[in-house]
Amino acid sequence: MSRRALVLGGSIAGLLTARALADHFDEVVIVERDDVVGVRGVRRGVPQGAHVHGLLARGQQALEEYFPGFTREARRAGVPTADLGELRWFFNGKRLAPAETGLTCVSADRPVLEHLVRERVRALPGVILREGQEVSSLVFDDTRRTVLGAMVAPRGTDRREMVQADVVVDALGRGSPVARWVHDAGYGRPEEETVKIDLSYTSRHYEFDDESVLRGDLSINPVSCPQFPRGAFFSRVQDGGSLVSLTGVMGDHPATDEEGFLAWARSMEVPDVYEVMEAGRPVDDPVQFRFPKSVRRRFDRMSDFPAHLLIVGDAMCSFNPVYGQGMTVAALESELIGELAGKGEIESGEYFARAAQLLDGPWAASTGGDHAFLGTELPEEVRQANAFIAQVHEAATHDPVVTRAFMRVAGLVDPPEALMSAEISERVLAPNPIGLP
Repeated sequence: MSRRALVLGGSIAGLLTARALADHFDEVVIVERDDVVGVRGVRRGVPQGAHVHGLLARGQQALEEYFPGFTREARRAGVPTADLGELRWFFNGKRLAPAETGLTCVSADRPVLEHLVRERVRALPGVILREGQEVSSLVFDDTRRTVLGAMVAPRGTDRREMVQADVVVDALGRGSPVARWVHDAGYGRPEEETVKIDLSYTSRHYEFDDESVLRGDLSINPVSCPQFPRGAFFSRVQDGGSLVSLTGVMGDHPATDEEGFLAWARSMEVPDVYEVMEAGRPVDDPVQFRFPKSVRRRFDRMSDFPAHLLIVGDAMCSFNPVYGQGMTVAALESELIGELAGKGEIESGEYFARAAQLLDGPWAASTGGDHAFLGTELPEEVRQANAFIAQVHEAATHDPVVTRAFMRVAGLVDPPEALMSAEISERVLAPNPIGLP
């Protein structure tokens, strides 16, 4: 008998989960509300797609493992790439020393990156993408212990049909109704951990007649910090274009009018992004996206959960996008699903327990950083971690070895403990890091 997997949602998390499942199921059906085939622009279901997106180094590695030659294909499609450590990074208002890390930054708009991934997934044997279709409910067996599939209908109609599946994966994103449907079936609700940051991005594209102002850099990133909370990301993207995203927290929203947008950029401690904007020519109007809070849903702590149902991506953990963790964590979750599927039937409890371990590090890193803005009373271990990272940033301003180590940890390639190795700790804590070999 053939086995079918059903993935609800066709964004990056859903696509990568489908890729993982395609190795173990005869058929993988992806249900996506938007019309997406051939789409390379911002779509309704991903409003954040208009803004700079960071694919961390571990995420790029996952794409290359899933789709051999993906980075080369992206370059052929006009997407620029560079070593992650050689971008123009600023932390606490100071530039990190450039370093060769061997980690690749793939600098594409989110819609273009998603298009490239989608086309590779659609080409897989047994994968079916049902675009323009909505999910209205889960289907349970008579005991409500097991999910059998979902009810699906063309968008805007009531022509519902059941899509049966041996496993159903919720990749419907931050606003997913699946947790509510599970509760309505007689189960509890997942505990939620939240950190309110009231973040906003305001973004627009630029073009340049003379790119010498960029000094050959792929990206310029003065990252916000408590001392200098206004931040920005500038990236050269596909087809010779460039994208600027200004970021503000705690209600300090970058303006969307021409004068206010430039004034906001001019007010930043680091002038580099404003100087580039002044030399360029805007090609569209500023667009704003707001992100009120990070949310982690603790499905791993539920005492009971239906069989054959899994949760991935923002539906389980929605990170502050400034840290660029979302797509990469989704890739890691998909790898976990693939590993478990290779052993037989995926047991929900085991999946959620291991996914929680996977999420712990990125969640601690991002929320620890956010708490520094909020001025909240921090546990001693978080306070010490934040203080150590500040020392890492300072050392990295003149020590490329520390830059390299930091980029590997921030990119989720190495665990946080790598920064505490004897070699790196010596460099971070040395009174004169410049003198180190």
